[in-house]
Amino acid sequence: MIGKAERKEAAREFRERKPSPGIYQLRCRTTDHSWVDLSPNLDAAQNGQFFQLRQGLHRNKELQAEWNAHGEESFEFVILETLSEETSPLLLRDLLVERKQAWAVRLQG
Repeated sequence: MIGKAERKEAAREFRERKPSPGIYQLRCRTTDHSWVDLSPNLDAAQNGQFFQLRQGLHRNKELQAEWNAHGEESFEFVILETLSEETSPLLLRDLLVERKQAWAVRLQG
């Protein structure tokens, strides 16, 4: 049993952790189709993407159609690149967009 002090410490550590920004890929193993996207918080990205897909609410209709056709077990979430947690918030969005484009090109060819 975890004591009250240990629970408080675990909760504090959770609140203080910094999100890991980066680029990820959702890939259908059945068709080998993939989608590259970015997130300022990779830890939350998979949960958010899979939740939307499970609910049938994903903004990418092509991805949603493949999910519906092949099921969750056919999909994998792959972190392609993690940016430094120390990246300036002023530069983060532009850097994420730049890296997403670079990965999209790299994976096409």
